[in-house]
Amino acid sequence: MEDHIHIFTHIHPAIPVSSLIKNIKLASSDMIKRNRLFDHFEGWQKGYGAFSVNYSSKNNLIEYIKNQQEHHQKINFITEYKRVLEENGIEFDEKYLF
Repeated sequence: MEDHIHIFTHIHPAIPVSSLIKNIKLASSDMIKRNRLFDHFEGWQKGYGAFSVNYSSKNNLIEYIKNQQEHHQKINFITEYKRVLEENGIEFDEKYLF
């Protein structure tokens, strides 16, 4: 997808999600810039979204991620992201989303 990525991973509970995301962003930004992979890449956005799922939902989530291009032809990312937040009772201010 051109405007977001999905990362499906399992991390030890002692590792803060923020540390994982920080390390991914730093390492990938360095690699992208060093190898000149994207002409107009200026870095990742400041924020991120992280969601946990139970183990029994693992296969459904993997299929969801695999089918992102097709899926986002039906519903755009921003609309879907807001829907997920609302369905899970997560309060948000739109000015901080994107």
